[in-house]
Amino acid sequence: MEDILVPIGVVGMLFIGLPWIIFHYVTQWKKAGTITQEDENLLDELYELARRLDDRMHSIERIIAADNPDWSGPPQLPEERAIESEHQGNVRRL
Repeated sequence: MEDILVPIGVVGMLFIGLPWIIFHYVTQWKKAGTITQEDENLLDELYELARRLDDRMHSIERIIAADNPDWSGPPQLPEERAIESEHQGNVRRL
């Protein structure tokens, strides 16, 4: 009797269980395919927070550079140097 139940269980899992799991997750992925308004608001808040923190870091670096002329600051990527030079043109000197 056990010789019959094991192959039937394996065939059932293979042809019924596996496709059911695959179709279940495909349906879930299609439902969650777009970003929700709540997620978009969270991303906007995080972007704004990161921008403010970056502005604060630039201010601190400028203050340290004004107090200590030998300080060269952290190493920067070329893109950051271009952004910083553009940013310093818009900021008043202390």
